Amino acid sequence: MKMDFSTILDQKRDRIIELWINAVFDDQQIEATNELTFKAVRDSLPRVLESLAAMLADSELENFEIIDEASLEHGLIRAEQGFEPAEIAREYRLLRSVVFSELEADLVQAAPKDVLWAIRLIDTVIDEAIARCFDSYTQSRMEELDQLRAQMQLTNQELTRLVRASHDNMSKLTHELKTPLTSIIGYADLFLRQQQQAEIKDSYVHLESIERVLRSGRLLLRLINDTLQLQKSDGQIKLKIGTIEPQELIRSVIEIVEPLARNKGLELRVACDRIPPTVQTDPLRLQQILTNLLSNAIRYTESGYVAIAAETLSDNRWSITVRDSGIGMAQAEQNYIFEPYYRVSSSSTAETDQGTGLGLAIVAQLVNLMQGEIAVSSQPGQGSTFTVILPTHPPAVEPAIVAETTEQESSTSL
Repeated sequence: MKMDFSTILDQKRDRIIELWINAVFDDQQIEATNELTFKAVRDSLPRVLESLAAMLADSELENFEIIDEASLEHGLIRAEQGFEPAEIAREYRLLRSVVFSELEADLVQAAPKDVLWAIRLIDTVIDEAIARCFDSYTQSRMEELDQLRAQMQLTNQELTRLVRASHDNMSKLTHELKTPLTSIIGYADLFLRQQQQAEIKDSYVHLESIERVLRSGRLLLRLINDTLQLQKSDGQIKLKIGTIEPQELIRSVIEIVEPLARNKGLELRVACDRIPPTVQTDPLRLQQILTNLLSNAIRYTESGYVAIAAETLSDNRWSITVRDSGIGMAQAEQNYIFEPYYRVSSSSTAETDQGTGLGLAIVAQLVNLMQGEIAVSSQPGQGSTFTVILPTHPPAVEPAIVAETTEQESSTSL
């Protein structure tokens, strides 16, 4: 009489499932189980064994519909659980090993013909189960990939829209800024001419203050014009190299930031006696670098001093050092201060006085553009020192595409 392996397998189903799950959890090469519970791993296994038992009760080897349905479900579950293909293959290998181990005693008692039939059928069914499991697993992964690709396309479209909107908003903002700024410069210029014509002896201080307003206003207007130009071009700043007297430029920057230091009661120290008499550089970009470094030092210094020093170095180089007695920063923060929007955290500095986090990022980009180097040295509570090293005569640079802001442009309404 032919041995009923289907019934035997069904009777040992719970035992086989328990051994199978334990083997899967114990296998170090199936890492997906590290994040799963016993129930999550077990859920789809009983159906696979039930299908296997049903196949053993059927004499037709080609009737795979039962095992296909169970294996397809198993593949979908394993895809959702994050199994890798190699882990699924190993899982079925453990199933084959556990099934033959539990049926070994019954196979020994069966007739040779029945044993060969059972072994052949079990191997065929498990191979079919693996194939169907991989089919559903692959299909699930492909659907997940399609969904991810669709989401990425939507995200890319949204990012593109936001970038365009940002450019539009920046253009609108700069245009809005230019209108009142041009008016301020125009009235200041008119008032300056009137004062000069009046020849009032005690108006020297007022004239000097108005001239500072004009210089600062024209600098700001030029930077706004550059921002507008960047919106229209490829986004790259072009240098306009010329021969300048750096000591005079530093003096003009000191005039701009001196009121900020005075308002906080800070001593502003200047030591530029050893500076080169002339250098070749972009004066606007150099002024932008110095203004950002000095204003940043003042912002993070509550008492004491802010100092700027410059000197000639060897190999056609010169350096500018900005030092302060401010809050300083830890080494971990120094690794990020030149990244956009990063701000040094400090309870002693008001949130509204910490800036946007763009100043040092702009400085680093401009220094790199000018073929120079920038370094920082700082300790918490002991202030910070920023050192910029620039060439006195940089190699030839492509002519600038940024239009100059003339005095006529400064006094003309938009």
